[in-house]
Amino acid sequence: MKDFFYKFLSHDASPLAQFIKYAIVGGIATLVHISTFFLCGRYLFPCLSEDDIAVRTLGKFKLLSLTDDYLVRAKASRARNAALCNIIAFCTSNIICYALNRLFVFTPGRHSILMEFFLFFCVSAISMVLGTATQTALIAWCRMQTTLAFGANLIFSLAINFVARKFFVFNG
Repeated sequence: MKDFFYKFLSHDASPLAQFIKYAIVGGIATLVHISTFFLCGRYLFPCLSEDDIAVRTLGKFKLLSLTDDYLVRAKASRARNAALCNIIAFCTSNIICYALNRLFVFTPGRHSILMEFFLFFCVSAISMVLGTATQTALIAWCRMQTTLAFGANLIFSLAINFVARKFFVFNG
C-alpha cells in the first residue's frame, strides 16, 4: 500500500493517476477560488443579489445575509464587481494551483521555474479572461444569477487549463 501511494504521488504516475491528481488539485484550487470569490463579493465588491442561489442557500443556515445598503451597491455594478472578485480569486487560487501541480501532478523541467510560472499564469489568464467574459455577458445580457454565471466560468476554464498545462507548460 505504501508503494501504491508513493507511485501515485510521484511524477511517474500513469496518465489516469495524473488526471485524478489533477482533478484533486483542481478541486482544491476551485474551493479556494469559490471561497475567495464569494468573500470578495460579500465584503469587498458587492455582486450578489437576494435571489442568488448562494445567498438563498447560505441564508437558510444563517451563514450569509445581505443588508439593504449592500443590495443597493451591488445592483449598481454587479457585473463589474463580479469580474473584480473573479480576478482576485483567480490570482489566489492559481498560486496554490501552480504549487500543487508542480509538486504532485506534472513533471516540471520543460522551462525554468520562472518561465514555467509565467506560462502557467498565461494559460490561466487566457482561460480566466474567456471565462470572465462569458460570466459577465451572462450576468449583464442574460440576467443570469451570479452563482450560475460563475459556475459556467469555472467549467469553461477547466477544459482549457488541463490541456494547455499538460502539453505546453509542463513535461506532460
